[in-house]
Amino acid sequence: MSEAYIVGAVRTPVGKNRGNLSAVHPVDLGAHVLRALMERTGVDPGSVDDVIFGCVSPVGAQAFNIARNSWLSAGLPESVPGTTIDRQCGSSQQAIHFAAQAVQSGSQDLVVAGGVEVMSRVPIGSTAALGMQAGMGNPLGSEGWLERFGDQQMDQFRGAELIAEQWDISREEMESFALSSHERAAAAIAAGHFDREIAPYGDVATDQGPRPGGTPEKLAGLDPLAPGGRLTAALASQISDGAAVLLIASERAVKEYGLTPLARIHTMAVVGSDPVLMLTGPIPATAAVLKKSGLDLGSVDHIEINEAFASVVLAWQRETGADMARVNPLGGALALGHPLGATGARLMTTMVHELHRTGGRYGLQLMCEGGGMANATIIERI
Repeated sequence: MSEAYIVGAVRTPVGKNRGNLSAVHPVDLGAHVLRALMERTGVDPGSVDDVIFGCVSPVGAQAFNIARNSWLSAGLPESVPGTTIDRQCGSSQQAIHFAAQAVQSGSQDLVVAGGVEVMSRVPIGSTAALGMQAGMGNPLGSEGWLERFGDQQMDQFRGAELIAEQWDISREEMESFALSSHERAAAAIAAGHFDREIAPYGDVATDQGPRPGGTPEKLAGLDPLAPGGRLTAALASQISDGAAVLLIASERAVKEYGLTPLARIHTMAVVGSDPVLMLTGPIPATAAVLKKSGLDLGSVDHIEINEAFASVVLAWQRETGADMARVNPLGGALALGHPLGATGARLMTTMVHELHRTGGRYGLQLMCEGGGMANATIIERI
């Protein structure tokens, strides 16, 4: 089996809701990072075997296979195909898995994996909402679904609240974590730690989400998302716009094209979990990927777990005992934002570059996903 190497990783800045990237067509945002990836790696675009993008809301401006549309809009060869996938928030992390699997199997040598989402233009849940408005039916309204789960509320907000209750995570604990995420992200931006991975879009060169200088008193004054609940807007990931892509190469491609590997895909896992709690998947995913890899959590130098909600990360930490100094050291989605289909590739791009900056060897990426699933990926810096 061939190794699968990451030979390039680039992203846009993450724009905040209705911010500086909100007017950009999602296809143009995807095209922008594709051009940057080809320029930075020096690969002949015609040598790419496939382009795999994650996108959670493929409707409107994001419809009709945004991977293919972005590639063509970038002015790249028509001979290269593309496909768009949806594993909810883990879509572009799954794109990386599919790309690595294609390379490891020997069926392909160069695959682009990434994702894009402009939530300012295409809000979360747009596909279901538009379909229901048009009388096409509720995606969670089938006879089999109702027989198994009833008509109870099934969404990430409820799941995150249930997690906070089940693990008895206080609002104050979550607010402390959120403040830390913003401070870490702001410090990373000030130190220039993201500069190498970002391809500025026009004059937008910096992530827009972090708000340093918050206080416990300010967060304590926010209203809960649900009456009597523990979660507030500050404890949920930000609505965001962005795109990110990586180039996955085989050993043969590395030699033939003179590429410089940044990391190798060490181990991959994907699991299902309780669809009512919905967001606990990173807990079993961590166990699964560590078992497959032969590593323990103490061997991992850098961990990126998506901060969909503060409760998700803190429940995972209680179950795994992870050293929080190694977890999201540059901040997470509470501060940097969560452009759904792009986030998996954004986290991987950040982790690859940060391992090189710090000299760490192993990185672990985890992503909770709608419907009760999670991807886990371990990479090894080269």
